Amino acid sequence: MLFTDLARSLPATIPFVGPEALERRMGVKFRARLGANESVFGPSPMVLEAMAEAARESWAYGDPEQYELKRAIADHHGIGMENIAIGEGIDGLLGHLVHLAAVPGDRVVTSYGAYPTFNYHVAGHGARLDFVPYRADDHEDPEALAARARDVRPKLLYFANPDNPTGSVHDAATIGRLIDAVPEETILVLDEAYSDLAPDGSLPPISLMRPNLLRFRTFSKAYGMAGVRVAYVVGEPAAIAQFDKVRNHFGVSRMAQAGALAALADQDHLRATIIRIAHAREELAAIARRANMTPLPSATNFVAIDCGGNGDYARTLLAAVLKRGVFIRMPGVEPLDRMIRVSVGTPDDLALFEDALMGAIAEVGRPTAT
Repeated sequence: MLFTDLARSLPATIPFVGPEALERRMGVKFRARLGANESVFGPSPMVLEAMAEAARESWAYGDPEQYELKRAIADHHGIGMENIAIGEGIDGLLGHLVHLAAVPGDRVVTSYGAYPTFNYHVAGHGARLDFVPYRADDHEDPEALAARARDVRPKLLYFANPDNPTGSVHDAATIGRLIDAVPEETILVLDEAYSDLAPDGSLPPISLMRPNLLRFRTFSKAYGMAGVRVAYVVGEPAAIAQFDKVRNHFGVSRMAQAGALAALADQDHLRATIIRIAHAREELAAIARRANMTPLPSATNFVAIDCGGNGDYARTLLAAVLKRGVFIRMPGVEPLDRMIRVSVGTPDDLALFEDALMGAIAEVGRPTAT
């Protein structure tokens, strides 16, 4: 009885099982790490140099106001520093937002099968999740989400563009209509983790502000800094100011701030990485086709592959791939669980994946007709 009723009612679970945990559990050392949407191409050399220099001063706390990094992000986007809050990855910022906006019993709307860490935070604060299915099984449905929000008037409405786990993307006009359709008492949580990889015309201008709109971006994906844990949220000053009331003011380390500053300063590296990611996506799609499977179009650093069967078949295939030393993942709910999801990698990584996939298919067979 030392903890709240809510805490004791929660399942003992986490949103993702990491590759390290799988290696311990399975007794397998992964030869390719293609399951967490990390960028194996890594950060800019300028980032590594800046973080190494900052490490020499790691006896001192980082700036709790994150002034230099906030100013650099503001300059990068052409917005005000008051429009930005910085946190320990998008996951950390989502946790702060749910803390700020939802109390036990409040309703929160998302897509069934969308990013599970958001759901984890919602459940942890006792709010009620309300789900809308994907459209055509591979796109979040902004019209249906807007309609559901108008019906139930939730505190939060979550939408990712580009999407995880399918990799799909909507154009800026569609996102603009969603922004306009959301009830004024509902905060639209616009997850733009893959914004740097989105094609032109996919994102409304970052200067588009609404009192109930928050846009989340990260250094984890295209910038190659997933292990550093630094992201930011953009919104109107009155909304952004709320994060200062609950955030861990020393949560973004001195090294993380220095690394993110250097990453912003090396846009040439970012552009080169985006080209490498695009080439790797094309090769992943080709591997899927050679395996007689269907790759979904992707605007991210991964490719979702329709295995042609149901969730049971995809889980069996996934286990066989993991056993062969290649870490990949799959969506967790129907009907998305007919897919596997593979992050981009180096040519050597992708060759290992193709070998593991073909071996797995030879072991488990092809899906049977249903």
